[in-house]
Amino acid sequence: MRGVVRFRAGQPVVVGLWGALWFLHGPSCTSPARRGRDPRVHNELRTPDTEEILMTLYDIPLNTLTGEPTSLAAYEGKAVLLVNVASKCGLTPQYAGLERLQQRYGDRGFTVLGVPCNQFAGQEPGTAEEIGTFCSATYGVTFPLLEKTDVNGETRHALYTELTRTADSEGEAGDVQWNFEKFLISPKGEVVGRIRPRTEPEAPEVVAAIEAQLPA
Repeated sequence: MRGVVRFRAGQPVVVGLWGALWFLHGPSCTSPARRGRDPRVHNELRTPDTEEILMTLYDIPLNTLTGEPTSLAAYEGKAVLLVNVASKCGLTPQYAGLERLQQRYGDRGFTVLGVPCNQFAGQEPGTAEEIGTFCSATYGVTFPLLEKTDVNGETRHALYTELTRTADSEGEAGDVQWNFEKFLISPKGEVVGRIRPRTEPEAPEVVAAIEAQLPA
C-alpha cells in the first residue's frame, strides 16, 4: 500500500486495508516485522499536528542527472545498489567496480544507481555535464546517475531521510559517512542492506547480497 493519510479529529479519516486491520485487531497483526517488511523503508513518523504520511521509497520524486523527473518506481522489480558518488575522492576508483557489477548483473534485474554528492570535502564540484563526461570517459559508466544531491543535514533529500534510517552490519544507522556509501534495495523497494564507503563494490559480501536479491 502506498499512501495513508490520517487527519485530525473532526476531519475525514482515510485508511487503507492495513489501517482497518490495525483498528480491528491491534498492532500485532499489522506490524511490519510480522509481515516480513523492513519498517525502516517506510516513513512512519511524521508531521506533529496536521497529518501523518506513510510512503514507500517509490513515492519519492527524484531527478536524473540531466534534470528529467524520475523515481525509484522506474526500477520496480529490480535490485538497486544506490551509491553516493564523487569524482575527486580517494574512493572514486570504486566506479570501476560498480560498472563491473552493472555489466555482470545488469541483464538479470539489477542496476547500480549513482547519486553525485558534493557534501564531503567538496569532492563533486562539477556540473551535471562535467560529471557525466567524467564518468563515461574515465570509467565507461553505463549505469544511471541522479542529479547532485545532499545526503546529510538540513538539506538532505527525502530519499536519504528514508535510507539513513537503515542500520549497517554493526547496527549503526544515521548519517552517511562519506562518498561511496551503498544501499541495497530489493525488487520490492525495501532497503535490505547498507554498506559503508570503504567496502569495495565487488567484496564477497556485497556480491552475495546482490545475488540474493536478483529476481527469480
